[in-house]
Amino acid sequence: MTTTQPDGFLAEPAGGDPAGAVLVLHAWWGLNDTIRDLCRRLADAGYVAFAPDVYHGQVAATIPEAETLRQVFDTREGTEAAVGDVVAAAQWLSARAGQPAEGLAVIGFSLGAFFALLSATLLPEQIGKVVIFYGTGPTEFDAARAAFLGHFAANDPYEEREYIDATRAALEAAGRPVTFYDYPDTGHWFFEPDRPEYNAAAAALAWERTLAFLAAAQE
Repeated sequence: MTTTQPDGFLAEPAGGDPAGAVLVLHAWWGLNDTIRDLCRRLADAGYVAFAPDVYHGQVAATIPEAETLRQVFDTREGTEAAVGDVVAAAQWLSARAGQPAEGLAVIGFSLGAFFALLSATLLPEQIGKVVIFYGTGPTEFDAARAAFLGHFAANDPYEEREYIDATRAALEAAGRPVTFYDYPDTGHWFFEPDRPEYNAAAAALAWERTLAFLAAAQE
């Protein structure tokens, strides 16, 4: 396990004992200002937050640019490298936070949601809560011990309803606590203020629900 900070962005509360530790996994845009700002908001709420950079410095502003960056996951080597980055970041953050008994929380956006769900099965002893925004992933959760919260857009061409339903069903079948919310009149990326799909009301409600989920005792 690495003892040096991995590539990424760290935000910590100004003082006092942290309320917990949160790993933030970026969308296909990369580690941009939106993700950094989210880490700062989590720090303001009392959490140590770290966002690993699985693109290692590359950031996309447009969909074509993001599609190009995402091509790294078309190869097994690229996917395995990103998984390694996420696992290393989780282990580093857990150590920095003093190996919290409640485990880490993970928040993943779109592409990051896939890795957030995967992390719960790869690191079941370290991941206590998972929050996903408009993204799904693996549907085998027998090893997971986390509780799960999902935020999904009602009008989303990038995330088909059948995948959302399959993810929820798999989590329920594994006996995991799971709550998924749909947000009317929203599209993919509705939480991200730098995107034209941003919906301020839905984003505020999702943030309120996320903070309540992070603060709640594990079932």
